[in-house]
Amino acid sequence: MAKSGSLSINSENIFPIIKKWLYSDHDIFYRELVSNGCDAITKLKKLALMGEYEEPDGVEYKVSVTVNPKEKTIQVSDNGLGMTEDEVEEYINQIAFSGAQDFLNKYKDKANEDQIIGHFGLGFYSAFMVADRVTIDTLSYKADARAVHWESEGGTEYEMTDGDKTEAGTTITLYLNDDSTEFANEYRAREVLEKYCAFMPVEIYVADETAEPQYDTIEKDELTDKDTVIETIVEEAKTEEKENEDGTKETVEVSPAREKYKILRRPEPINDTHPLWNKHPNECTEEEYKEFYRKVFMDFKEPLFWIHLNMDYPFNLKGILYFPKINMEYESIEGKIKLYNNQVFIADNIKEVIPEFLMLLKGVIDCPDLPLNVSRSALQNDGFVKKISDYITKKVADKLSGMCKTDRENYEKYWDDINPFIKFGCLKDEKFAEKMNDYIIFKNLDGKYLTLKDCLEANKEKGHENQVFYVTDEKEQSQYINMFKEAGLDAVILPNAIDSPFISHLEQKNEKVKFLRIDADVNETFKEKEEDDEAAKEQAKKDAESLSEIFKKALGNDKLEVKVEKLKNESVASMITVSEESRRMADMMKMYSMYGGGADMFPVSETLVLNANNQLVKFVLNHKDGENTGKICQQLYDLAKLAHGSLSPERMTKFIARSGEIMMDMAREEQ
Repeated sequence: MAKSGSLSINSENIFPIIKKWLYSDHDIFYRELVSNGCDAITKLKKLALMGEYEEPDGVEYKVSVTVNPKEKTIQVSDNGLGMTEDEVEEYINQIAFSGAQDFLNKYKDKANEDQIIGHFGLGFYSAFMVADRVTIDTLSYKADARAVHWESEGGTEYEMTDGDKTEAGTTITLYLNDDSTEFANEYRAREVLEKYCAFMPVEIYVADETAEPQYDTIEKDELTDKDTVIETIVEEAKTEEKENEDGTKETVEVSPAREKYKILRRPEPINDTHPLWNKHPNECTEEEYKEFYRKVFMDFKEPLFWIHLNMDYPFNLKGILYFPKINMEYESIEGKIKLYNNQVFIADNIKEVIPEFLMLLKGVIDCPDLPLNVSRSALQNDGFVKKISDYITKKVADKLSGMCKTDRENYEKYWDDINPFIKFGCLKDEKFAEKMNDYIIFKNLDGKYLTLKDCLEANKEKGHENQVFYVTDEKEQSQYINMFKEAGLDAVILPNAIDSPFISHLEQKNEKVKFLRIDADVNETFKEKEEDDEAAKEQAKKDAESLSEIFKKALGNDKLEVKVEKLKNESVASMITVSEESRRMADMMKMYSMYGGGADMFPVSETLVLNANNQLVKFVLNHKDGENTGKICQQLYDLAKLAHGSLSPERMTKFIARSGEIMMDMAREEQ
């Protein structure tokens, strides 16, 4: 009997919300309709297992998506539960029951940042984002059920009549609006379905009604009773004439006669119904993990290692987290964590569920206990979600600490790649920092890996208690590295941007510990023992003041800070040092300037260190007004700057010209 009416509960208000902001991505209607089909099949299979439904022999459960770009239609069909007329009335006509009114009242003033797709049972109505007209043809699995046909134009009025469907299941047909015809393109349909439905638990097939049929040719033993045979190809036996040893000839069979079949190409599902994360880790091979990584993330550099999450209590969570190999110099550290609910894709990188620092990794997490569609504001205040985040953090820390203890060789091999993840995690997560505290390692100047405790003990023996020296650029700081090695001192190499805030973090956690870059000051180990003679001390002070004035005048810089030391290594004439506090402040302001701050608010405080034992420095001191004294001062300063890093383009031009002049002066003296 035909029935018509208006969709209940303020549908004239709810549809603008659905169309404009409830679904921020219009393509998500595919996910909603296909996942509904998968649910209908999953429920029917459970009924069969419980003995409440008898499955037909040879039934193959599937969801079929059929596009027709000419007619601008999409059909989504399943052979699941189906619906009775009463169920259509309940699930389709009464939009989300009484909850719809609550929804309108609660969310009418919300911005579009919160996705609450389907939170009130509105998944089916996502179809009206892209379709002017939608029809449903359904037949319940229940005995004596009648087929139902339902249709709606615009989503506010509906008509429901008896249908003509003969097999249990549901077919939804979308007649697309002019703005959404792209979704009737097979390539676009596959793209969207592979995004949202790549691991749904029921096989999903996509076909274009208007496409030319595709064929394959197969051998007889490959033929199945499900294949559609278009043509039988009989190949006769091949023979050739062969000469025997006695000179007679005979015909021999080279290949026997055989039948081949031209068949309609077998459809292949677009999804993997048994994703790797659902298997037990003991059942997965190394190659399977790597293949899954390549397929899901399109990254053909092998991951370093991975963590397989598999938890049933107190909540259900499975997943795989990969530590990717990255090139710190040329690539930004950007990972991707895909979040699923029962194999249905929800979103990428939801930081409320996944600890922020783990978003640097690549991986998949499937948590059926999370709602499929939920606002981020709700997640932020959900204690259950916090437990999931804490569990994931613990599993990652356990994997890393376990590797350090039982597989130190590989842990050290991976360290250069994984340490940015670990350091970022320590900065962002207090519990992670506590668990990893004893497993942070540092590479020293000899390429050996040491813990913080190892570094402190080694430096204490050398008279530098609670100090850790470090290098940020082995090339630019090579002069200082050589001096350290000659003095028997060690330093650790910290070349990444994250190392600056990380060592500050370590200093806060270890009150007396201080990290010093090797060019922060002239180490006492490099200096000669200070003389006890008061007259000598007074003379050294006067010489230092004199040298300071000479260099300030020659360089035209009254604010230049000059320090004179007696270094053991007489070959070193000049050095540049930068105080640790000044440089860290400058580094912080550089980072701040990236976000609109002022990089020059805290200029670096440099000190020119002169070696009183060096012959060139002695020459300057003894020839204050000499013809070449100014030139030598400038050269010594520029050499110190070069050893510390680099010169500005202007200074480099002058340095090159001056170097030429000095060599010409030397050449003239030789003539």
